[in-house]
Amino acid sequence: MAPTARVIAVCSKAENGVGKSPRDQVRLIADFGVEGDVHAGSTVRHLHMMRKDPTRPNLRQVHLIHAELHDELREKGFTITPGAMGENITTRGVDLLHLKRGTRLHLGDDAVIEVTGTRDPCRQLDGIQPGLMEATLERLPDGTLLRKTGVMSIVLQGGVVRPGDAIRVEVPKEATEALAPV
Repeated sequence: MAPTARVIAVCSKAENGVGKSPRDQVRLIADFGVEGDVHAGSTVRHLHMMRKDPTRPNLRQVHLIHAELHDELREKGFTITPGAMGENITTRGVDLLHLKRGTRLHLGDDAVIEVTGTRDPCRQLDGIQPGLMEATLERLPDGTLLRKTGVMSIVLQGGVVRPGDAIRVEVPKEATEALAPV
């Protein structure tokens, strides 16, 4: 990954609903997520998943989207800003969608998160702008469906994350599995 990998924006929201609000900083808490965010917790916080089994571990503590997706969507006529699609952290310079499960991202001075999988886009995206969900999906030549709406992660080590913070990618030897929706 490029040494210029950076945090572009940080966002959170205390209640359910599409979109999160940009912040000057967010505090990540180990095995919990973003302090004050509706999706923070050791067990699943996503409403649909809670109905299935509220005791499952929360593999979606922190949601990241690459700013390059925002650029691509703008070219297609969409108006998307950081946090609009529900992400906590907007990045630039990290190819999030091609990381391996278990990859660690060091954010700023202290925070470390581990990538658990991709986000499966939902129809709520069309509430932001009609056609947005379809615009975030791409069928690759081999027939594989590429979900472009970012990656989910868990917090291994807490810390404060701010826009402009550096991102360092660490790929442990055991991180060989391709990402799948979580």
